[in-house]
Amino acid sequence: MTAEGTATRSAWRDGDAVGPDPRVAVVVITHQRREELLLAVSRLLGLPERPHVVVVDNGSTDGTADAVRERFPQVDLIASRANLGAVGRNVGVGRLDTPYVAFCDDDTWWDAGSLRTAADALEAHPRLAVVTARIVVEPGGREDPIVPELRDSPVRGADWLPGPALGSFLAGASVLRRDAFTAVGGFSERLWLGGEEELMAGDLAASGWELCYLPALTVHHQASVARDPHRRRRDGIRNTLWTTWLRRPVRPALRRTLHVLRTVPRDRVTARGLLAAAGGIPWVLRERRVLPPCAEARFAALDEAQRRSTARRYVS
Repeated sequence: MTAEGTATRSAWRDGDAVGPDPRVAVVVITHQRREELLLAVSRLLGLPERPHVVVVDNGSTDGTADAVRERFPQVDLIASRANLGAVGRNVGVGRLDTPYVAFCDDDTWWDAGSLRTAADALEAHPRLAVVTARIVVEPGGREDPIVPELRDSPVRGADWLPGPALGSFLAGASVLRRDAFTAVGGFSERLWLGGEEELMAGDLAASGWELCYLPALTVHHQASVARDPHRRRRDGIRNTLWTTWLRRPVRPALRRTLHVLRTVPRDRVTARGLLAAAGGIPWVLRERRVLPPCAEARFAALDEAQRRSTARRYVS
């Protein structure tokens, strides 16, 4: 460690609440959103925690990587030739040695002080793997519709948790314990992107880790218009079914599958998602590993909430 890094750690330990916090770094994945990414990175670098920032450019052809190199030479840039999806986060985490890592999308940003608060919570609770923030939609500053579901989570967790226990999490609004993330293998290459958090959440719970919502943390989200909503819906349907078949016992898996089939739009996008899911059945059966009862109980507690949810619908 450099003398500067040692001094930074000493300043934080001495109670310098407005200085840099060396415990947490940020990984941002991006694809074809140069201007939005540059704004997000400028906001991250302006945080009082002064986090180390890793940007994983997932194969952009709009000059994103060159723009980051030119404007933010202090950022750790990984320019992938291919679009790695959520696996780009795995690559970014591989560059870090901080105990905690915050994920950030290129159309989200963290509130000042939230990263420090998250690190404090994770440090105080050694079996806590994930803390998820309150999400504020911009412009306008209204709460995201998912927030009440996080706040009123039906999942039962340890009594020492600093907030409501969760069965899953939202990657772009969460801070994770790096060791827990790497121990379960990061995000699945099979799922690519779209609801990829649920599989990891189940594996974390199966390994004895806790996840919780922490309302003292805030993430702002201004949804980018540069997205493919049809692909997102297709992959979301596929990944929901794959995760269900990979980890749920037979009866709950059948119930959730039937619920998905009853509630998705009846169109070509859905058909492609269902066909993709069906095409994965051979490898799903080979890799199926049912969650232990303690972890399955979390998913079971969410079943009813997911059926009633207005924030988790497959639309595009």
